[in-house]
Amino acid sequence: MFAPIVLFTYSRVDHTKRVVESLLTNNEAKDSELFIFSDGAKDESKECAVNENRRYIHTIAGFKSVTIIEREKNYGLANSLIAGITDVIGKYGKVIVVEDDLVVSPYFLKFMNDGLRKYENEERVGAISAFIYPVNKKLPTNFFLRYFNCWGWAIWKRSWDLLNTDTKYLLRKMRFLSKEFDVGGGAGAYGNLYCQKVGLVDSWWVRLYASLFLANKLTLYPGQSLTTNEGLDGSGTHCVETSDIISKVVPVQSPIKILDIDIEENRDAFKIYSCYFNSLNKAGRIRQMFYSAWSFVRRLLYIDCR
Repeated sequence: MFAPIVLFTYSRVDHTKRVVESLLTNNEAKDSELFIFSDGAKDESKECAVNENRRYIHTIAGFKSVTIIEREKNYGLANSLIAGITDVIGKYGKVIVVEDDLVVSPYFLKFMNDGLRKYENEERVGAISAFIYPVNKKLPTNFFLRYFNCWGWAIWKRSWDLLNTDTKYLLRKMRFLSKEFDVGGGAGAYGNLYCQKVGLVDSWWVRLYASLFLANKLTLYPGQSLTTNEGLDGSGTHCVETSDIISKVVPVQSPIKILDIDIEENRDAFKIYSCYFNSLNKAGRIRQMFYSAWSFVRRLLYIDCR
């Protein structure tokens, strides 16, 4: 039995079409149940786009079944995703999650389902991620990191139940773990978590990542990316244009076998990711050093978690 696919969509019909069409290139699609959560319009300016998107999703075929949940009100991405996954995973025990800004490989569903089956009873493994950043060195065929990426992912109920949405609690527990949480200092996840606390962002991802990280859970990755994010073009609610990622990441067009590997964080992969994230901050190194120092003072004085 294949895990259900949960798709979150809003107002970008072109993006929704691309992710659905790419999912249908997977052989497993015809035997997979698809749940589509369509968020309500935030204001009148979005109503036409939301309605156009909804007309399209009602035409989708090619999956084992298609279930559409249309929100009357605007939940916002974080609330919509948390509520939607909780509903589906409560029934099925596992889910594969995509958002409408992704394009997936023809072998995305195979890797996700193979991983879900292989590590279903391995408590140390918390999730599976499909996206690989455009790093400069070759990664292993499969590897584990404590870092969790959300651009195409899968999870079991046992891991989803670890989600803690209390940002103050997460910041308090993360007090002197921020460098590891930021994959050597450059990923920006701790800053994202702090921004969540003060209301500058509304991120489900950083709270789930923090929850899995604090529980010492590992995420399984393929050595090559099985997804790309085409929503970083400035058209989304939470994303800005990032041509670096768009131009360099192409979903792999061949299957990736899941090998028998040690269930521990791959430190070589960690170093490769750390170099990549830190290289993004070279232009603002002095500013980054200032923010890092101020972050340490905030954590030292418990300012972050008050």
